[in-house]
Amino acid sequence: MNGSILTAATLAITFSLAAPQSTQAAEGAQAASEILRRISASRIAVISDGDFLARTYGTAELAPRNAGYRDLLTIMSPARDKIVTGSIPVSNSVTSAPEILALSEDGQTAFVTERLGERPKGGNRISDLPPGLRLFAVDLSDGAALRLSDTVEIEAFPEALSLSPDGESVAVVSNTPEASFVQIVVYRDGRFSRLARFDLADLGVRGSEPAPRGGVTATNVHWHPSGRFLAVNINTQNRVAFFEVTGANDAPILRPWGNVVEVGADPFVGRFAPDGRHYLTANWGRNFTAKNLEGRIPQTPSTISVIRLADPATSPQSARHDLLGGAETGLSSEGIAISPDGQLVATVNMRGTAFPPGSARFHRDASVTLLSFDPATGAIARLADYPFEGSLPEGGAFDRTGDHFLATVFQGHDGAGPEAGPGLEVFRVTKGDRPALKRLGRVPLPHGVHHVDLAP
Repeated sequence: MNGSILTAATLAITFSLAAPQSTQAAEGAQAASEILRRISASRIAVISDGDFLARTYGTAELAPRNAGYRDLLTIMSPARDKIVTGSIPVSNSVTSAPEILALSEDGQTAFVTERLGERPKGGNRISDLPPGLRLFAVDLSDGAALRLSDTVEIEAFPEALSLSPDGESVAVVSNTPEASFVQIVVYRDGRFSRLARFDLADLGVRGSEPAPRGGVTATNVHWHPSGRFLAVNINTQNRVAFFEVTGANDAPILRPWGNVVEVGADPFVGRFAPDGRHYLTANWGRNFTAKNLEGRIPQTPSTISVIRLADPATSPQSARHDLLGGAETGLSSEGIAISPDGQLVATVNMRGTAFPPGSARFHRDASVTLLSFDPATGAIARLADYPFEGSLPEGGAFDRTGDHFLATVFQGHDGAGPEAGPGLEVFRVTKGDRPALKRLGRVPLPHGVHHVDLAP
C-alpha cells in the first residue's frame, strides 16, 4: 500500500445515471449501475491489493510505483437511483486466502487483516514486504465517508479472519515462523479490546516435518452459525480441526471439538453450511515441495470435501465428525461460497490465468464451478463450469436471496477493456430443477480485487 492508512483521505465515487462525457463511458457506467441494483445487499465490500500484479507470483517483482495502484477497501451501497461508492486505503495482501475481509451483519463495519504489511520506500520485490501485524475495523455508517475506527496488533502473517454471528468477536489465524495461532479479538462500541491467543500445537494440532511450525500452516478459520464452534483448515496437512469456544467473550477458551478430519489435498478455504450440519472445504491441490510456479500449481482439477459434523449436544470428547465424500471442481480453485438456502455451492477457479502469456499453461479464461448440495444428506454434485476472462479470480459470494453470484477479478489481460479488467464478475442464478448461472457483466473496480463480502 502506498501512503499511510491514518492520513490518507477517503475517496468517494458515484455510479450515477447522469451521462458522463463520452458515450462509451456513459454506457459502461449505466451497465454497472443496472447490475449492482439487481444485487440483494445493503452493502458490497471489496478488497484490492495494489502491490501485486498477476505476474508477480512468477517474477517476484511488485507493481511499478508509477502505476498508481493502492491497497483499498471499496464499499458499494446500492440504491434506486444511483450506486454510492466509498474507498479508503487499507493494507492487505493477495498472498493470503480470500478470507481477509468480513462485513458485520448490519453492514456498519468492515474487518480486514494484512498477511503482508505496507510496501516500504524503495521496496520492489515480494521479499521487501514486511510481515503483516494488524487487524483493522472500518466504520461504514456515514455512507461514502469511510473511517478507520480501530486497529489492533496481532500475531504476524495473519492468513484469514471470520466474524462471529453476534458480531462481537473476530477470529484470526496467523502463521509465524515459530507457531500457528488462533486469535479471538473482542470488538465492541467501535473498539477492539481483549485479544486471546491460542497456539494450535497446545490444542493438539502438531507437525513433525523439517519445516517451520513442523509443517503446520493454517489458512482458514470459520465460525459455526451457532457461535459455539470454530473450524480451522490446516492445508499443508490436508486436515480440518474443530474447536469449541467457551467462557465469556472477554476471556474465551478453546478446546478441541471431536476429531481432526482428513480431507482432499490442500484445503485452502472452507465454509460451514448455513444450517450448521456440514463443513465444506475447497481443496486447491498444490505441491508444496515444488521450487517454482510450474511445479507448485497442479494440472489436475481441484476438489471439494464434505464433512458431516457431530451432534452439538454430544460432549466434545466423544464427538465424531465424518468425511462423506466430495466432488471435482475447476483447475486451481480458491474461493468457495454456499447459497443462503444451502442448496448451491460455487468455487472460483483461477485455472491458468496465474501463468505468464508465454507459458504453455496460460489461459485467458478463469471459471466458476456451480454445484448442487443437499443440506440433509451432504450429497454434492458438479453442475457446470462458467468461464470468464480475467487474471487471478479468487473470492466469491452469493447475495442475500441467492439470486446472484459475484466473483472477484484481480486484473485484466493486456489489451483488455474495462469490461474485462479488474472488478466483480456478476452472474444471475437460475434456480429450480436445473440450477445454472447466466453472466450479467462486470462491474469495473480498482486494480487488485481479490475478495468480496455482502451485508443483507
